[in-house]
This record gives sequence, C-alpha cells and structure tokens, in this order.
Amino acid sequence: MKNDAQTPTPKLNFYDGNVECVSTIKIDDPLLADAGINLYIKREDMIHPHLSGNKYYKLKYNLEEAKNYGYDTLLTFGGAYSNHIYAIAAAGKMFKFKTIGVIRGEEHIILNPTLSFAKECGMKLRYMDRKTYRNKTSTDVVKLLVEEYGRFYLVPEGGSNALAIKGCTEIITSIKDDFDYVCCAVGTGGTLAGLAAGLKGSRKVLGFSVLKGAHFLNERVRMLLESYSGNEFKNWQINFDYHFGGYAKFNLNLINFIEKFVQRFNIPIEPIYTGKMLYGIFDLVKNGYFSSGTKIIAIHTGGLQGLRGLSDKINRIKEDQKKT
Repeated sequence: MKNDAQTPTPKLNFYDGNVECVSTIKIDDPLLADAGINLYIKREDMIHPHLSGNKYYKLKYNLEEAKNYGYDTLLTFGGAYSNHIYAIAAAGKMFKFKTIGVIRGEEHIILNPTLSFAKECGMKLRYMDRKTYRNKTSTDVVKLLVEEYGRFYLVPEGGSNALAIKGCTEIITSIKDDFDYVCCAVGTGGTLAGLAAGLKGSRKVLGFSVLKGAHFLNERVRMLLESYSGNEFKNWQINFDYHFGGYAKFNLNLINFIEKFVQRFNIPIEPIYTGKMLYGIFDLVKNGYFSSGTKIIAIHTGGLQGLRGLSDKINRIKEDQKKT
C-alpha cells in the first residue's frame, strides 16, 4: 500500500496522449432544434487508444504519485469487463509498473476481451468471491493482499480518489466555449466530482447514474469533493432514472437509440456509460427539462473497449425481441 513516509523520487513524465485530438462536436437533431437546445459532445474517447476518456484523467496523478513514492506495483479492483482494469493494465505496460487486478466473482477460464487484453499487458489476475469483494477495502482484506503480493500502490475501484478529482478538473479547463450544463455518466462518482470541482461552483453538472438504486452516490461525490478541496459545492446533481436495470444492463430501447445515434452522427458510443447518458439527455429534452437556449456539453468518457465483449448480449436481446 501507499506509504507517505517514503522518500519521493523524480516526478513521472506522464504521457500527454492526443489531447489536441479531442474534438467537441455539435449534435444537430430536430428534437434539439425544436426545443432550442444546443448539444455538444466532447470526444474524450479520442485522447488515447487504451487510456481513453475519463480513465486518462483519473490515472494521471495517481501514476505520478505511485512513481514519486517509489512503487513498482499497482493493485486495483474491478469487474470482468471493467474499463478501469483495462486502463490500469495498459498504463502498467506503458509506464513499467507491475499490475494486479482483483476481479469480482468467479474465475474466467476462457478470458473475455477485457481480461485477455489485461493479461497480455502483463497484469496478474486475482479473483475474489463476491462476499469478500464487498469488503475489499477493509483492513483485513487489504492486509491479506499485502501478505500475498507485498508492497503495492492501491488504486481504488474505478480510480476515484482525490488525485482522480484533480485530474478530472482538467476536463473543464480544456473546454474553451461557454456552456450552461456539462453532463457525464456516473459509476463511482469521480468524474462528476472532478467536473464540479473544476467549475468551482459555477454553472451546472448533471450526472447520469449507470447503477440501479445508487443514491449513495450523492454522499460519495460529496466525500470526494471534500477530500479534494474541502468544499462540497452545490452545482451538481445526479439523475437516477436511466440505469436500464443496473450496471452493464440494457434493453432494446437503448440498443436502438445507440445504433441510430452512431449511424447518424458517426460517433461510437456504448450502452454501459455514454449511451445511457445520451439517452437520458435526449429524453429530458423531450420532456422539457432544459429551457430553450440551454447549451450542454456531454462528456464522452470512452469505454469503447467493452463493446467487443457485449456483442453476444446485444444479439441475444435482439433475437429475444423477434420471438415475442
């Protein structure tokens, strides 16, 4: 685990990615035009092929911290299709860290594309039963992992901590145009907290939870903001109506929305995070949530790697619909 008593070593020269390639694209749609809404998508998915979207910003200062304090191993947690596991594995390969991924649930004998990529990057996969996983950050579980693997820098599930918030504030500072709302999908709350902190209380941040029954995220975001800046801010809100049944769950309505969106605007999105956010934005526009003249910037947080492991599930949903 991290030990702040260690003597810092020279700062990691973090790779800047293709920051200049991140474009902000206006979405022209009759529904938006009729409602007087200006919607733009900030393509953070373009920043890097493996450290894409919010993962780039969340990991940036965590990797510097690990290097500064002499850690050579990163340990983190995630599900079998986790974008975070994928990104940590890629970062480890890029920056010469050994990596350990503690995976929720039973062992996967045949690896899915996410875990296969992680293993190819050199990540050691360690499966943990779901009961123990729920207490993964407890003293007893962390002590067990230290005994098993030795000294490591612990990156929390989803990468959300004060250093991640610091990184995600840079999403805001990179926006040059004025806006009324900035929107993002919410899984662990780190990106939303970073956006709110970056705005320093001005304008509005609207998050869309991808988890079912996740009102605990309100307290989670407040805690993250407090740990980063000592200020909870009041310019943010989480909508809990567009989770589609919970994490990694979706239905034919969402699939059809995504396919039409990709076909029309040629912007790839997935049904776990960005797809749910955009569906929510369009539905709120339809129901008059935003006043005419509102300018919205929606953050594309990446996660496209997960599409490779979702094709079978998407096809099953389509086939089931044909049978009804």
